[in-house]
Amino acid sequence: MARETKKDPQEYTVEEKLKTLYQLQTTLSKIDEIKTLRGELPLEVEDLEDEIVGLNTRIDNIKNNINELRRELVSRKADIEKANTAIAKYKEQLDNVSNNRQFDLLTKEIEYQQLEVELAEKKTVEANEALEARQIDLAQAIKDLDERNNDLVDKKSELEEIVAETKQEEEKLREKSKELETKIEPRLLQSFKRIRKNTRNGLGIVYVQRDACGGCFNHIPPQRQLDIKSHKKIIVCEYCGRIMVDPELAGVVVTPKDAPKERTGRRRRLAKENEEA
Repeated sequence: MARETKKDPQEYTVEEKLKTLYQLQTTLSKIDEIKTLRGELPLEVEDLEDEIVGLNTRIDNIKNNINELRRELVSRKADIEKANTAIAKYKEQLDNVSNNRQFDLLTKEIEYQQLEVELAEKKTVEANEALEARQIDLAQAIKDLDERNNDLVDKKSELEEIVAETKQEEEKLREKSKELETKIEPRLLQSFKRIRKNTRNGLGIVYVQRDACGGCFNHIPPQRQLDIKSHKKIIVCEYCGRIMVDPELAGVVVTPKDAPKERTGRRRRLAKENEEA
């Protein structure tokens, strides 16, 4: 059996290109629906992961701060002990002074060391208060981290469940989209993707609905409608820039514009009289 030669995208007719583009749009829209099903979960998982990293950094910083405060308390305690030792020594020397000059010098040294003790005690109180506050911060940060980790586990589990349900379908759709893309010439494909990116609903190609663009719903002039129906060239909406395709070519059944309305009341009676006449 002879192997079928792959057709070059340039060799496709405009009609074939439009059909392929619309098939690609339909496939990509189904992928978008799957992403919508996942909702904000991927972003929520990412945000939680970032928040957990931030909390871990905060906890490390608080722990470092606590260690610094503890070292400061040890240092202040040593300063107080050193000053008290000096005070005791100077007081002992006061009993053996031989003149007023020595007495004044020792008295000033004792006063200076007492001031050092007072300062060290004040710094100790401040350090203890700061240490207590940081320990409260640490406990709260650890609590927040535990909550975020639990939230992350739940969100990841929920996301994995949805991904598992849609993974096989999404893979098939992605394979199909890649196959369709090989049938579209690069320039047209690039333009289509650019249009899709710039639209809120991700529609790069739309079919005509009741003489209007299926994307922005602006009226299409009669001659332009004929051009679309002829399938001879690629037509884009002059308002929204989307590629437009004939619904018949897209395989879409559109409800007629002037569908008959149900007659009621006076109109029904007049119609009956006309039919009898």
